Amino acid sequence: MKKSIFKDRRCRIIHAYFECRRKVLLALFQNLALSPKIRREAYKNLIYLPLSSSITKIRNHCSITGRSRAIYRRFGLSRLIFRKLAWIGILNGIKKGSW
Repeated sequence: MKKSIFKDRRCRIIHAYFECRRKVLLALFQNLALSPKIRREAYKNLIYLPLSSSITKIRNHCSITGRSRAIYRRFGLSRLIFRKLAWIGILNGIKKGSW
């Protein structure tokens, strides 16, 4: 599971590094007021950016187990670990709901 945690961290670092450049190139490409030559160059530069720099390639993983499904974004934990830590009382402000 450590592999998926490291892969997720690496993707987030790459995304943070290329985020500004990707947004500028995408804005240039989508601006219809610019000449086709400028838009074509922006698109060409956009497709040469790494695929892992896209926000859609990032998948949330549990920061403890590396589980990729049922992740609470606010805490960065899977539902299983979240429940366990909340039951122990490690997570502040979380209490068991019963009705």
